[in-house]
Amino acid sequence: MRILVAEDLYLLRDGMVRLIEAYGHQVVATATTGPETLDALLTWRPDVSVIDVRMPPSQSDEGLRAALAARAKVPGLPVLILSQHVEQLYARELLADGAGGIGYLLKESVFDADQFIDALERVAGGGTAMDPAVIAKLLSGGSSDRRLGRLTEREHSVLGLMAEGLSNQAIGRRLFLSESAIGKYTTSLFGKLGITDDENSNRRVLAVLAYLNEP
Repeated sequence: MRILVAEDLYLLRDGMVRLIEAYGHQVVATATTGPETLDALLTWRPDVSVIDVRMPPSQSDEGLRAALAARAKVPGLPVLILSQHVEQLYARELLADGAGGIGYLLKESVFDADQFIDALERVAGGGTAMDPAVIAKLLSGGSSDRRLGRLTEREHSVLGLMAEGLSNQAIGRRLFLSESAIGKYTTSLFGKLGITDDENSNRRVLAVLAYLNEP
């Protein structure tokens, strides 16, 4: 994969570059500020990018804004956002276009090399990779989406793992069920959530939005 790394802290940026290259992928560019990140995203259009939320010049949310601006110009451009803390609004903004190719991990997840690379590959493939801690925070206030009340306990479990970005096969392994059984649960929960098969949106992402109580 061709990967962009946008992180202003040298040690973390260098560490991610070395890790990515150790797994056989290519880092085509790095960036240390929000404006640099947006320019690099539009210039290189990488297979996936790793972007820190908070970057210079203001150390607020320049990284996130650069990612959103780039995806507005290049719909579905895959980005994996890293954050020191869980910010509920950030995760919802990232998922709002329903296009997929989105990840949101806490920085501590980078220290698990296999998990980090797996998340990059899922996002590059158009899927989602949401840190379980992010999901837990988003759900801590409860959900007001009445459609979720129609789901069975098993469907709710499947949807929760879907929100992490797991494939049907991986969900089946986690729940000790066959892939075909998970397929039936996903079809059922899509129906209960009123999510139709639309070529312009990612049904799994729309289901995750419902799960995260998108207003």
